[in-house]
Amino acid sequence: MLVTIFNVSGIVHLINPAAFLWLMPPFLPFQIGLIIASGIAELIAALLIVTKSRFAPYFAIAVLLAVWPANWWFAIDSLANNPDMALLAFLRLPLQLPLMWWAWKTPVVKG
Repeated sequence: MLVTIFNVSGIVHLINPAAFLWLMPPFLPFQIGLIIASGIAELIAALLIVTKSRFAPYFAIAVLLAVWPANWWFAIDSLANNPDMALLAFLRLPLQLPLMWWAWKTPVVKG
């Protein structure tokens, strides 16, 4: 299931990066490039999980941590600029935690 989440998210990031612009802090440069890079990273995380690479848990957690600040920014920004979205934005934040736990529990090939 975690592989599916990373694959779907990664593919959507690559097919339609503009769909994620609303989540990006406006002060970040190269926003489309960052969105594409995160999509590629998600696909790599999925591949590492499928191949049971010993790096899979670390890489997957790193990807989740790398995108979390944008989710925080969006939640905080929503309080002032989009109150209707603020509740959803804040409810979305804790979802990263079980994904990180799940990634940590990913079976890997030792060695």
